[in-house]
This record gives sequence, structure tokens and C-alpha cells, in this order.
Amino acid sequence: MKYNFDEMIDRTTTDSIKWSPKHLKENFGDEKSLPMWIADMDFRAPQPVIDTLIKRAEHGIFGYGHQSEAFLDSLIAWQERRNGWTIEREWILYTPGIIPALNFIVQSFCIPGDKIIVQSPVYYPFYNIIQNNGCHVVENKLKLKELKYEMDFDQLEDLVKDSRTKLLFLCSPHNPTGRVWTHEELIKLGRICIDNDVMIVSDEIHSDLIYEGHTHIPFAKISDEFANHSIICTSPTKTFNLAGLHVSNIIVKNRKNRNILKHRLETMDIDPGSFATVAQIAAYNEGEEWLSQLLNYLQGNIELIESFVNKRLSGVKFIKPEGTYLAWLDFTELFENYKVLEQFMQSKAKLALDEGYIFGSGGEGFERINFACSRELLKDALERIEKSINLIRGTTISPSS
Repeated sequence: MKYNFDEMIDRTTTDSIKWSPKHLKENFGDEKSLPMWIADMDFRAPQPVIDTLIKRAEHGIFGYGHQSEAFLDSLIAWQERRNGWTIEREWILYTPGIIPALNFIVQSFCIPGDKIIVQSPVYYPFYNIIQNNGCHVVENKLKLKELKYEMDFDQLEDLVKDSRTKLLFLCSPHNPTGRVWTHEELIKLGRICIDNDVMIVSDEIHSDLIYEGHTHIPFAKISDEFANHSIICTSPTKTFNLAGLHVSNIIVKNRKNRNILKHRLETMDIDPGSFATVAQIAAYNEGEEWLSQLLNYLQGNIELIESFVNKRLSGVKFIKPEGTYLAWLDFTELFENYKVLEQFMQSKAKLALDEGYIFGSGGEGFERINFACSRELLKDALERIEKSINLIRGTTISPSS
């Protein structure tokens, strides 16, 4: 079927935190701010998922769920089909989201005082997860070269030599920069970590959102050695806009590590909900047509941002994403103080964005914009930025194109 991603859907009457007037007022200063911050889409989920959820609701009984064979097989077939990665049922552990999973992983493999490496600027919940569990954040800051981020392997080699460093959180694809790491980059990172007994925990939640010319490589697919020294975190929620259903699959080949994490999960008595299981099965088994159309639409949104920034936002730089639906914009030429930039976006442009500084070192002066929305809404956001910049410059506002 043909999906309409241009459709504007009112989410203010739902329990959406993204569109909540109360949340916008409390956190961004205005309940009418245009929300483009948290990473969920403004698109309806694939129709087969919606139909499956309706059918499940009509059944009328919502008892305890479990990882059925159909649930596990849907993920196995998806990874084989999309990534050429063969995994086994017993490798898969369920958690109600990747943030809870990362907490359980830290609690299972670290003790307070241990160190965990992150590659900043990076998905900001990583910092709270590490610190709230009594561990120390170690930043392996990415290097920005000609509008493309690269890993700093020389610094990483120094950081992993500390015996207190136990884990590296790999964001693959990277959020917020949009990098899709190459085979060579992943091998180099893996070799450095494995040789120094540092486990790689790879957050691959955006791994299905990859644009032409780039290929996602599951870290554990590279070799048995890499698989045995890593934990891979996956979920259908970003791919199919199912975040509210709370489902993620943690893939652990190493039996010893899997049993350690499994024991931790069993103490929490965590099982998937009735809707999460059937939604994943429908999404992975019947959602590829929707995903293909989605990626084409998102590619069009990227082209809109690129053209708009180049033609109408002088002084702003666009870090073109290779994956994810998140734009990373550099405003450092226009705003020396990142807090002034934040105030500008909230009070002048009336936009609710994720400020770059919350992503850690290297994020100051940047803005993350969620472009998984209608083109009309995206254009509105860009024009708000343009209008506000022109007003503070005291120049004439350019006409809409």
C-alpha cells in the first residue's frame, strides 16, 4: 500500500510527551513551541502493525507475555534478511527498552568506581546511566573534519589502558551526528578494546534507518571474537515508531556474559507485554514496504534541510546524516555562547529542540532536530530559524520558496 507521510496528525490529545503542552511549557517555555526534540516520529506505524494491535485488543485478555518462538524468529529473520547476520534464539534477551538494558548491563558487569567510555557528543542518557550506577564517564571525543565525524583512535588507545575501564558504549549508527561506522572503523575500535579487555556495548537502535551509499554493520557480525566481546542492543521501536510499546532485544553470544545478564533480568521479573510481542512480529514480518517508503521520504527531508541551510541560513552548517532521522546543525559561527543559542531557539524561534550541549563535550553550539515529520512541519521549523536569525541581524526576511 502507499503510505502518506505528508499527513499532519494531531498528537496533542494523546499522552505524547513530545507534544504535551504541559511538558513544552515546563521545559521549553511555551506550550505552543514546535516540538522536534525527542526521537519519535510523527508518522503512523505500518498498517499491518496497527491491524495486529487492533486484533490483539479485540481478543480482550491481556495476561502475562513471553518471548514466543514467533517473537524470536521475527528478529532472527530480520537480522538475516537486512544485515546478513545469523543469530540464535538463545542469544536473545528481552528488555523493555535500550535505556533499561544499558542500566542492567552496567549493573551486571561493573562495580561503583569503574569507568565507561562514550564517544561524545553522544546520546545523552548514556551519561546518566553511567553516573547513576556509581561509575565514571570517560569521553573519547569524536573529531569533526570537513563536516564529518571521525573516531579518535589514538586517544582511545590511551583510555583503554586504565584497568578500571570496563565498557565502551558504542552508538551505531551514531546519535546525534548521524555517522554510520564503516567496517574498517569498527574493526579498529574493536581491536583496541578487546586487546585491553574492554567490552563493547553497541546501541544499534537506529540500525534500520540507513541512507543510500551506507551500510550498517552489526558489531557482532564482524567475527566470533568480536561477538564474544560485545553485547548488541536492538529494537523495532525507532524503525517502526513503536517506542511506547517498550520492547528491545539484547543479543549476547557469549554464554558466560549472557547468563550473568540473564540472571540480572530474572531478578527484575521482566517479560514482554501483550502488545509488544505481536507488534514486533508484525513489524519485522510485514513492515518492510512501509520502511522502504519511509526512508525515501526521510531522504527528501534531508535534501530539504541541506538546500535550505545552504541557501538561506548563512553561518549555519549541516552535518548530513548517513543514518537516523536526526539532523545535527552547527550554529557556533552565529552564537559564541551555547546558552544564548538555547534561549534564542526557545524564545525567538519557538522551537523545542535537543540542545547540543546535553550530548556532552563537542556538542556545545549545535542543535539536534528530529526530521521524522511531515515536510510542511519541517519547513515551518526551518523558516522559524531563518526568520529569527534575520530579525536579530536586522536584515530583510527572505521570501518563502
